[in-house]
Order: sequence, then structure tokens, then C-alpha cells
Amino acid sequence: SLFDSALERYLKARQSVQRFTIAQFGKCCSGRENDLPRYVVHSYNFFLFPSTLGVADVEFTLSASSIQFLSRYGFDYNKFLKDGVPYMNEVQEEIFSQHLLAGSWKVSSALDRDVLKKAIDEVTHWIVAAEEEETMILQDLSGYQVFEVQLILRQALQNVWTEPLGDKKIMVKKVSPQNRQLLENSPYDCCQKERILLSARGFTNLFQAIVEAKKPVVGHNMLMDLMHLHDKFYKPLPESYEEFKSNVHKLFPVLIDTKTVTKSLWKTCSFPRVSNLMEAYAVLCCGSLNSKDPTCPVIALASDCSRYAEKESPHEAGYDAFLCGSVLLKSAHLLLCKSTDDAVAADPSFSQYLTVLAECLNKVNFVRGGVSSINFSGEDAPCQHPPLLVVRVQGWPGVNERQIYQEFKALCSFDVRRLSTNQFILLSNEFKQVRLVLRDYKHHPHLRVCVYRHWRDSPGVNCLLQVSGIVALWSLLAFVLGRAPCCSL
Repeated sequence: SLFDSALERYLKARQSVQRFTIAQFGKCCSGRENDLPRYVVHSYNFFLFPSTLGVADVEFTLSASSIQFLSRYGFDYNKFLKDGVPYMNEVQEEIFSQHLLAGSWKVSSALDRDVLKKAIDEVTHWIVAAEEEETMILQDLSGYQVFEVQLILRQALQNVWTEPLGDKKIMVKKVSPQNRQLLENSPYDCCQKERILLSARGFTNLFQAIVEAKKPVVGHNMLMDLMHLHDKFYKPLPESYEEFKSNVHKLFPVLIDTKTVTKSLWKTCSFPRVSNLMEAYAVLCCGSLNSKDPTCPVIALASDCSRYAEKESPHEAGYDAFLCGSVLLKSAHLLLCKSTDDAVAADPSFSQYLTVLAECLNKVNFVRGGVSSINFSGEDAPCQHPPLLVVRVQGWPGVNERQIYQEFKALCSFDVRRLSTNQFILLSNEFKQVRLVLRDYKHHPHLRVCVYRHWRDSPGVNCLLQVSGIVALWSLLAFVLGRAPCCSL
């Protein structure tokens, strides 16, 4: 809603982020090639799925419309479900570590429990007749099952040792208690607690590497992305909006939202008001802007990341990351050209681009709300909306916000909020819409529309004026009665 403050929008979005998961993560990194104005791009696409190792069993919601949307663009749901890289945040990791160190291992998946039962039955039948140092092979294990089978067997049977053989297999060996103790203390044991934790953390390890690198992080309309990163890989989202901003700024000291950057181009360059990332990329790559500029940076995909060079993959996270980086470089070059009267150097550096982007740094676009952007390193910038309109309803009993919205929907787009029983506030982000409604509803039989004035239309101010009027009236009455002549006998 246009009425949303940054805090209200954060609290709404927080509920959504807590319900949904991340299906894909796109990462694109680039570097200059031999100090030339040429950026070689390495773009990667990761399928993610919440960690299910041990006690973890995350519940999340699926949106039918989102499933249809992703299916239309070729999203691989089998890869997401079967091969998604695990992840966990710090709270989940702490719980997992406590269970791991305490040895209180528990399997949450019913499928994994069946696999474990079958494996234990095989080993317990085999070990009765097996000789010391004799081995057997367990097969057809996948993912975390390789870890879980080993942990359960070692916990249940003190005279066995296990080792993974790769390709979904485990070698089980019958050993003496003395040999078992030596093997447990070996630095090469694949089931050491640290190694299990490293595997369970999965993609979180890469997230931590990005955080530690302290490089500029680029996204497009990235508020929800940042909220998911915080919630899924760092800590559950706090209730405090300011705490969220502070945490994100510590994680990523330099944020660049390409939506904010392209909006700045509207003011300084003849740049069309495109609505999405692919449109912005297409405009920046066309001949009418900087693609014919010899100083403009050349962006090329690395040889081992050439799939995106051969075909577009819209709404695939890795491809979108590539578009983000490209839009950033081309937009920054345009701004650099406009910021100087002299010709741009033949080899502009990335630090020059960051300098010209200074006004955009750490300002994340805020869609339709009370602020224009969220400033992660300072105060949020208020949004310059057209004036509020107030609608007074006559002869339309029981009218609600939805009916008022439908009344004006055909003419223009307003957000509606009830002010009192028969009064509603309209808010638009288009000045021409406000002028149009004031003109067309000037003589409407049931609706009176005018510009909202706080001193006149606010229920709080009206209540205060009414109370003040009553107090003033009683004061005047008391004054008059107090001056009346007294009669004495």
C-alpha cells in the first residue's frame, strides 16, 4: 500500500519471508581482464533446499501462482527437491551442533528412517558371523543418508567402523574396540563433528565467504532478497526494523540496487522508465545509448559460463545476477559520462564508477510506499506523493473501502483508507490522477472529493476541536452565571 511506512512494509514482508523458502540463488562475479576495459563474468546458479540433516525439518509454503510462473520459464523442480544445496542460519546451526555433540541423533524424514532400518538390519545380521577386519558394502544411499547411516551404526554398534566409498556406498568393517578407538581419533575420519557441520551448513559457507569478502553486493529491487539472506543464512528476522537495517549494513557495507541506479538515470539521461531488469538491460545494450561508446566497458561471459551467452534464461537466478552486473556497469558508465564535461578516460576504473554512484549506495528501492528508498547507512528518504484526497459519502449507506476503490479504479489507481464512517482517504503516486478526479467528481451526486487538510479533516483534530468547544461553552456559561446579581431578603 502507498500508505505503508518503511516499518509497516518491513513487518508485512517479514511474515512472508518467514513462510517461504529460497529455491535458487544466483551469484555473478567479474574482474578486469589484463587491465583492459573488459569485464570477464563468471555467473553461477545454485538450487537450494533447507537442510534436513538430524533434527531439522523446516516447513515452508508454496504459492500456486509462483509455481506456474517458474514452470513457464523452465524451472527444474526435480533438481530443487532432489539436489538442492542445504543451508541453515545461526540459530538452526546452534541447535544442530548441540544435538550433534550430545550424540542425541534423530532422523526427521520417514523415508530416511526406512533406509536406516534396512541398513541396520543388514549390518546386524551380517556382524554376528563376520570375522574381525571383514567388510561389507551398503548401497543405494543418497545425500544425508550417507552421514546418518554411519552415525547411527557407530552409535548402536561398538565393534563396527564405517567409511564412505562415494557413489552412494558405505563400507562397514568389523573391528576390535581398541582399533575402533584409534580410528575415532584419526584426523581423516569423514564423520568428525566439524565435517558433518560443514556439510549441513552447505550454502551458508558460501554466504559467509561473501560476507567476509566485503565486496559491493548488487541486486535489483533487492529488499526481499536481503530479507531472505538475513533470515535463511544469518539469523531469523528481528521484529525491529532498525535492527534489521543495522544487521544488513554490518553484513554488506556497500549495497547497490540497480533499480535505484536506473531511477537516477531518469533524471540525468534520456532513459525510458522501464519496469524490470530485462527491459533495463535491453535499453542499455541498444545503440542509442552507450554501446557505441569506445570507452564503454565490454562485458563477456567466461568460457566455462557460456550457457547464458548462447541463450537467455529469464528469471533464472544466475542469469538475473548476470543482468544485474551488466546493468550496473553500463549505468555507471552513463552517469560518469554525464558527470564530466571532458571526455571520459579510455579506461575508467571501477572505483570511478563507485564514486559516480555515491548517491545510490546503500539505498534500496522501496516499491509504492511512504519512503522512496531504504537507506541502510542512514535515514530513509521520504517519498514525494501528490496531496491526499478525502472523499465524503452521502446517500450510500454501508459503503466500504473496496467499493470506494472499485468506484475510482476505472478512472485511475488509488489506495484507499477509511477515515470515518462516511469519509475515506485516497492516495495516488500520480499528480495527473489527482487533478483528474478533482475535476470529474466536482458535481458527483453521492461523493464529494477535495484535497485533504489535516486541520479540517483529521478525526483527532475534529475531536480536539469539539472538546475545546464544549469546554469553552461551559467556561462562558460559568462566567455569565458567576456575574449574575444576587437577591437578598
